[in-house]
Amino acid sequence: MKRLFTLVFLFSISIAFVQAQESETEKEIKKLSMDKWQWMADKDVAKLEKLFDDKAKFVHMSGSWKKDREMEIIETGSIWYKNAEVHDTAIEISGNTAVVWNRITLTAFVRGNDVENEFTVTEVYQKQGDDWKMLVFTFSSVRDTHEIEH
Repeated sequence: MKRLFTLVFLFSISIAFVQAQESETEKEIKKLSMDKWQWMADKDVAKLEKLFDDKAKFVHMSGSWKKDREMEIIETGSIWYKNAEVHDTAIEISGNTAVVWNRITLTAFVRGNDVENEFTVTEVYQKQGDDWKMLVFTFSSVRDTHEIEH
């Protein structure tokens, strides 16, 4: 009986460990999302140009627009995404689509001032050939106590 209990316990632990592991695709998407924050801080429009799908949509506190406008905003620094402190990330993958939720504190330079806001950012990516392309990038204003449900 003791042996059976030990086997069941070890099996349960191994199942929980496997379920807790991120898939390789999830790791790839998470890295891409984190890299994106740095590219935005660096105003690296060349890398962002490759990441953002030509039909991508962007939703911010002050409005929504398409890729060309987002690229202009980043390049000119009219919004400078100086730092995104990521507190939590959740990723769900379905086929060739990945959805990422990042709970962040964003420090940005907007209209001549540094501002800090709490957001949950939703990012939708689609696998196109060998590359992931961002289709949707939406900022939702939240309280700093907000938690992403995993």
